[in-house]
Amino acid sequence: MNRPYIEFRKQRDFSSILTDTFGFIRNEFKPFIRTIFNIAGPAIVVFLLSLAAYNYVAGDLFNFSSFNQPSFNSTSVFVTVIVAIIYLISAITAYILTASTTLFYIKSYVDRKGSIDAAEIKSNVLKSFWSFFGLSFLKGITLIIAIMLCVLPALYAMVPMAIVFSVYVFEPKRSTSDAFSQSFTLANADFWTAFGVFLILGVIYYILSLVFSIPSIIYALIGSGIFSGEIDPANLNSFSADPVVIILNVFNTFFQFLLNIILMVAGAVIYFHLHEKTNFTGTYDRISEIGNTED
Repeated sequence: MNRPYIEFRKQRDFSSILTDTFGFIRNEFKPFIRTIFNIAGPAIVVFLLSLAAYNYVAGDLFNFSSFNQPSFNSTSVFVTVIVAIIYLISAITAYILTASTTLFYIKSYVDRKGSIDAAEIKSNVLKSFWSFFGLSFLKGITLIIAIMLCVLPALYAMVPMAIVFSVYVFEPKRSTSDAFSQSFTLANADFWTAFGVFLILGVIYYILSLVFSIPSIIYALIGSGIFSGEIDPANLNSFSADPVVIILNVFNTFFQFLLNIILMVAGAVIYFHLHEKTNFTGTYDRISEIGNTED
């Protein structure tokens, strides 16, 4: 069955951006998610396993009742540091591979009018890894500086930083520094529409994250003895190393990771809206296609 094609290269209003974001995910869900897991899956698995390991060793490290025990030594600290480093590297890698796979999937989808080339997507993702790493670094530094300055600069920087990856992918002639500066230029084309969309999606993301975290919260309340009124400080010290807590936290993080894909797709939809509002590239291309058809 042919899936309906969503035209990215056009201007949209507020509701159309939201509709097409979720419409694309719904229409392309199976091949889209399959492509993401085929490329970014190993990094995501390492990320989740290292998260579980970090929760376990960190929970054991911060069990203050064991400080005077013979089993507690500098090895525990060393293992925690190593696991934390692996966790950090795998988290960055998983984020970059997921973001680049998402955007190169959309690029293939747009270029091929609804079909995709999985081999081409994977090749582009691997070739652009370090460029995405550099943009991620610039993105992180920008947001940190904006937050340190004040709330308003942080809110303003949110929109260009949300589309900076899209600028790099969909305008391949640009370098990472050009893509970074161009993201601010495009954001000014229709800032408030883009800001409103990300605000609504942020609220949706937050609510769904809370829903997914409910099992962890309930288990934590039961395990800590709050419901029964019998709170044992010794249990609280080692609670974070509880295997059930670790598993629930891993699943919660995994679902939040998947939810983040919605924001990535929305960033691409908003990019095309801003780019079309500024350059009318898609409009000119469609006019040319109509002329060629008539000929």
